[in-house]
Amino acid sequence: MSLESHPYVLFLPAEQKDKILSAIFGSKASLDVLRFALKHGIGNKIYQKDLVKELDYSNKTIIENLKTLTQLGVLNENMEKVEHEGRSVWVKAYQLSDVGKWFALLLAEEKELSDREKAEILQNIFRRYIKWVKNLSERLHMEKTTFEKIFSEEMEK
Repeated sequence: MSLESHPYVLFLPAEQKDKILSAIFGSKASLDVLRFALKHGIGNKIYQKDLVKELDYSNKTIIENLKTLTQLGVLNENMEKVEHEGRSVWVKAYQLSDVGKWFALLLAEEKELSDREKAEILQNIFRRYIKWVKNLSERLHMEKTTFEKIFSEEMEK
């Protein structure tokens, strides 16, 4: 029996790798926050009140996970002014950071993503990978032409 596999690429900040992995995979609530963000659009904002309403966790648990994910750079936090019952109030809005998007995508099914999102992800992966290869090859004193040749050969196949 042959199983279909998907390549998963994850770029992690080296200095916080263990903390990030532990915070995300050590907590079902963190995974559910990422799934929630994915379900609502990988680039869209999410709000604490919506998480509390949809997820089966206490407000305290959600706040703790949002705080941890924000401190580790998985989520970006912003304040927004909104009108509520005739009053202006400030609410926190969260969005997946670039690192957060990578983690959310680990949880995604390909069918859940639009072709536009897939194309954007592919371009982002390619750009980051090329930067990584470029930096590593410079440290190893390798010629860029080596990689240009490999790229050309593979694109012609």
